[in-house]
Order: sequence, then C-alpha cells, then structure tokens
Amino acid sequence: MQTRIVKLYTDAKLALNDRGASAVEYGLLVAGIAAIIVAAVFLLGRNVETTFSDVADSIG
Repeated sequence: MQTRIVKLYTDAKLALNDRGASAVEYGLLVAGIAAIIVAAVFLLGRNVETTFSDVADSIG
C-alpha cells in the first residue's frame, strides 16, 4: 500500500514539472525549421545562382 502511495506521489510530481518538455519541444521546433531551410537552399540553390548569374551578365 505504501509503495502505491509513493508511486502516485511521484507521478503527480512528474506531471507538474513540464519545464523539460517545453525545452525539448523548442529544440524540435528549431530542428524542424533548420531542416526546412536546408531543404529550401538545396532545392532552390541552383535556380537562385543561375538567376543571379543572368542578372550579373546582363548588367555588365
């Protein structure tokens, strides 16, 4: 019986402590945004490079 009470108390304390979860969530959010930026640069990099080269050639 005492073990069950200790387990319930421990579970309740863990449920109240959500600071670690929000840090993990922010980390996942930053990682997701970074992955999107890397994918966009990888996919659009050649097109942007070509466009800048065309503009540079037409200017001078």
